[in-house]
Parts: sequence; structure tokens; C-alpha cells
Amino acid sequence: QVQLVESGGGLVQAGGSLRLSCAASGRTFSSYCMGWFRQAPGKEREFVAAISWSGGTTYYADSAKGRFTISRDNAKNTVYLQMNSLKPEDTAVYYCAANRARMVVPGRETEGFGSWGQGTQVTVSS
Repeated sequence: QVQLVESGGGLVQAGGSLRLSCAASGRTFSSYCMGWFRQAPGKEREFVAAISWSGGTTYYADSAKGRFTISRDNAKNTVYLQMNSLKPEDTAVYYCAANRARMVVPGRETEGFGSWGQGTQVTVSS
């Protein structure tokens, strides 16, 4: 199991950008698929993006495609979420999570994430 700590959230105006980071502990980070999820007030947690263990494959929710980019640096045990063209509807607590599989299965992308960070708040003002 890995421990995860997110950072980089904050308040930004619509159209702006933020980069979230998720630092992982443990020597097995590079073997995990990593994902980002978010939860807005009064809503269920939803999948945002995932990246394979090697970083060679990524998968995005439709709401994130073309605006968000997930990446990872296995040497630094860190996964990132670059968010551009932010919208007020992107306001949420963002969580990173680790999955022992090499990559998520499209259509079942919420399955298998067993380790979660504490979350970081992203607020986008209009």
C-alpha cells in the first residue's frame, strides 16, 4: 500500500490553470496505475483521469479531455494533474489514488483504487 499526499489546489479564476501534485511514499509507486478523482459539494466522487504504471498510457473523463493532462515522474514518486481552461464546474476536492493494476479498463475506470490521499480543494470563480 502507498500513502498519498496531494498539493497544489487553490482559488483560480475561470480560464486559469492549476497543477496538482500527488506525492507517494513507498518503493512500489512505479508499479501502480495512478488516478485523479474529484468530488463537488452534494455530488458523488467522479473519475477524472488515470495514467498507467509506466506513464505511457492515459485515460480521461470526457469532462477533462483537451483541458487536463495527467503525468507522472516515477523517479520522484509523484503524479501530476495539469488543469487548464478551468471552469466553475471544476470546483471540487481533488483526490489522487493508486491502483495495483497496470492501467484502468475503460468503462470500469473507477475500479481497483485502494489507496487514497486526503484531497486538495480546487475552487474556480466565475
